[in-house]
Amino acid sequence: MTALSSLTLAALRDGLRARQFSAVEVAKAHLDTMQRHQGLNAFITETPELALEQARISDSKIARAEAGPIEGVPVAVKDLFCTKGVLTTAASHILDKFTPPYESAVTARCWQAGGVMLGKTNLDEFAMGSANTSSYYGPVKNPWKPKNGKDAVPGGSSGGSAAAVAACLAPVALGTDTGGSIRQPASFCGIVGIKPTYGRCSRYGIVAFASSLDQAGPMTRTVRDAAIMLKVMCGRDARDSTSAPHPVPDFEALLTGNVKGRRIGVPKEYRPDGLNAEIAALWDKGIALLKDAGAEIVDISVPHTHYALATYYIIAPAECSSNLARYDGVRFGLRVQEEGDSLLDMYEKTRAAGFGAEVKRRIMIGTYVLSAGYYDAYYKKAQAVRWLIAEDFRKAFTQVDAILTPTAPSAAFAIGEKEQDPVTMYLNDVFTVPCSLAGLPGISIPAGLNKDGLPLGLQVIGKPFDEDTVFNVAEALEQGLNFKSLG
Repeated sequence: MTALSSLTLAALRDGLRARQFSAVEVAKAHLDTMQRHQGLNAFITETPELALEQARISDSKIARAEAGPIEGVPVAVKDLFCTKGVLTTAASHILDKFTPPYESAVTARCWQAGGVMLGKTNLDEFAMGSANTSSYYGPVKNPWKPKNGKDAVPGGSSGGSAAAVAACLAPVALGTDTGGSIRQPASFCGIVGIKPTYGRCSRYGIVAFASSLDQAGPMTRTVRDAAIMLKVMCGRDARDSTSAPHPVPDFEALLTGNVKGRRIGVPKEYRPDGLNAEIAALWDKGIALLKDAGAEIVDISVPHTHYALATYYIIAPAECSSNLARYDGVRFGLRVQEEGDSLLDMYEKTRAAGFGAEVKRRIMIGTYVLSAGYYDAYYKKAQAVRWLIAEDFRKAFTQVDAILTPTAPSAAFAIGEKEQDPVTMYLNDVFTVPCSLAGLPGISIPAGLNKDGLPLGLQVIGKPFDEDTVFNVAEALEQGLNFKSLG
């Protein structure tokens, strides 16, 4: 890594504006670091020529005093965002050679703000996974190495983005979070990742997994960087009917780290029997830090949390089975067809070859729970329970300003360790799914290392559209925990 590639987003932004270095120098430094760390498999597609072209434009704009909010800052993009003229795969064979003729709303905002695209990061296929091992392009390796020397997973589905930020390949990466796919890999890789309130960021141009859950967010090395980047990414978009018309505050300007007088909830349901002792200890440390900073700690209950994981794994596959019906080999991507095949033959062969095992599993589960005779028994009941989970949080937020929990039930595990047991893999999302089902903002910050030298994270959950409070609680924790990143 070079000195420039180890700088935070805020430091790069300020240094570029002060003309301490050029955007081209910054881009080259990150491209060089990417080349040295290709063994992580964090990127599916690298775009060095585009990065240098955008960097030269940024240098011109900075010279004319026309710099955007992140002018000249390199950005890695999860390969679930459509990028005009750049291969977009969703890490799936079925989207072979798909080059979108349009740009996603979130990436368009980034380029308008002056961001420089380094490339498209690896992920679990169609964002379905918790380990980044289901990608057609191979697993991503966590840049943190456990003491036993085995390669660990970076978490998923935004594992490529998390690994890229942790290893200083990029100061910021875009991720998407459906049931924890920003926060859990942020925890595994020792970085910051925020899922904003559902509707904060437009879903236009994001390859859909579960439309009522998917939400874009930034992954960075500091809370301040996440606040800067989220301001860029948010805003109403008429092309997305779920995009919220709420004004977007200047999250960085509101960042004080002051939690004096804040009421922080600690839900008893997030401390089950058998909770990892190291995680429980870090959670207690976070509680103590906030208390010392002047916050009031309040014991709360969100009783339907127990049903959140089961509810999620009915609703998300149901929506997945509907969204992925469009991949049929007719309009774009892979087509598998032999002479004499009927249209049905082509559908079957294309989907059999194009989808991986985990995607097929979720499509089948989703199709089952939506089928005649089972819709009422499964999907309809799951939606009712989802409402109860959201109601639990609404009641809790009449007592508290934010909620503190662990992010994940464990640290990163070895590649291949849990892949044969899908249910065990799904349990990685146990602490992140409730927040997603309720559509609430949640951030993961690195809290410390376990005995094997791997990062562990804490999660702050906030009220709808109250990301500024979430950021302030997270920054107070960040200052107290003083976690040392790889950079």
